[in-house]
Amino acid sequence: MKKFILLLAFIGLLSAEDATPRVVIDLTTSSVAKFEKNILKGIEVSKTHYRNNLKELEVAVVIHGEAYRYFLKDLKGTIYKDDKELIKVHADLKKRISTMSEAYDVEFLMCKVGMEKNKLEKNNLFDFVQLVPTSTIGLIDKQNEGFAYIPVRDN
Repeated sequence: MKKFILLLAFIGLLSAEDATPRVVIDLTTSSVAKFEKNILKGIEVSKTHYRNNLKELEVAVVIHGEAYRYFLKDLKGTIYKDDKELIKVHADLKKRISTMSEAYDVEFLMCKVGMEKNKLEKNNLFDFVQLVPTSTIGLIDKQNEGFAYIPVRDN
């Protein structure tokens, strides 16, 4: 009986060690510098770390607050049309965010309520952005799927 219990404990440890690491990023920042550091560079560094350790990191980003601005195909006709800093880097950000989705298989989830409140059109979002009813629901769902939580906000 003791051997059986030890075997079960050992199997439990092995399966815990093999669990796929997962993270959900709660993205609300308006800061381009913080977005670049924590999302564009941070995800790349984290993905590389896990790949070097023969693991695949699953990443989901829940978009709300001031972060809608990064996921629009065109800023014209939006509340961000006069954001000089964003306009200057928008073309480059579009390419880099697309690479995050394609090369790093990052899942981008946007709060539908906030999108509508900010009068943003779904057809103006990057094609890979998925809508969730609310950011809270998106975060709850991901955390219940075993994703660790990391906030990226302005303060």
